[in-house]
Amino acid sequence: MGVSNAQSFTWRDWLTDRGARGLIGLARALPYTARVPMMGWLMRRVVGPLTGARGRALANLAHVWPGLPDERANDLANRMMENVGRTLIENYSTSDLLARAEAWDPSGPGVAALAEAQATGRPVLLITGHFGNYEAARAALTVRGYSIGGLYRPMNNGYFNRHYVATMESFGGPVFPRGPKGVGQFVRHLKSGGQGVLLTDQYFAAGELLDFLGQPAPTSLSAAEMALKYDALLIPFYARRLEGGLDFDVTLEAPIAHSDAKTMTQALNDSLAAQVTQHPEQWFWIHRRWKPGRQARYFRTANED
Repeated sequence: MGVSNAQSFTWRDWLTDRGARGLIGLARALPYTARVPMMGWLMRRVVGPLTGARGRALANLAHVWPGLPDERANDLANRMMENVGRTLIENYSTSDLLARAEAWDPSGPGVAALAEAQATGRPVLLITGHFGNYEAARAALTVRGYSIGGLYRPMNNGYFNRHYVATMESFGGPVFPRGPKGVGQFVRHLKSGGQGVLLTDQYFAAGELLDFLGQPAPTSLSAAEMALKYDALLIPFYARRLEGGLDFDVTLEAPIAHSDAKTMTQALNDSLAAQVTQHPEQWFWIHRRWKPGRQARYFRTANED
């Protein structure tokens, strides 16, 4: 869930989608307790190295923590790829994930704040990042009676996007694509007293340059701006994968105090950064979060203007 992008429907996209569908179908033929670790293994050992995703993760780790020993960086990249694989197949195993979510009692001060907001009809924006399994947090709230809408970033691969969206919708609560129409529908959902989830940890070229993990990262202010405009609670929430690899600790932090959009968004970045610092193997280092070369060109041009 992030910034909208143009979709592609080339023959390469079709082949990639067919391969992904086949792999997902093969995994889903296995029992849940076997398919999740199997997909984690495949992502770690095969897909990550072949696609360059693991290398991108190592580059991001070096950008943020340049003194990190190679052994530690490689271990984090491997464990991160495994988490990505597990997350992928979990999110294509809706009924199984929702069944397990019955046992994940959310904790933290945001739990009571969310319940009060629902009782009084106040809008709520639940903010997370690509950490642990972000859909597991939504699942834990869905099985407890919440209907949480989402604003998502369409996948570049148009073929893959079709079943990706269907999967998100199956968790309960409407989902809307980024763009004028989708944002308008999402806002109407909020104004009716609904809850919505946003992932705010992807690169946003036109965003505010804010700190994330000690490095400047262009960041969208839209979540905070919506919270201010519609008097919505802004609650960071996370699902951290537990030791066994199949269950999660779901935490709802205290709502971010309303002030100004930049200050509130920095607080969201700091909240996620704290989670990543404690459990770096659970954040998706595969995203191009910083793009330092592009940032330097953008800000040099802005200063010249």
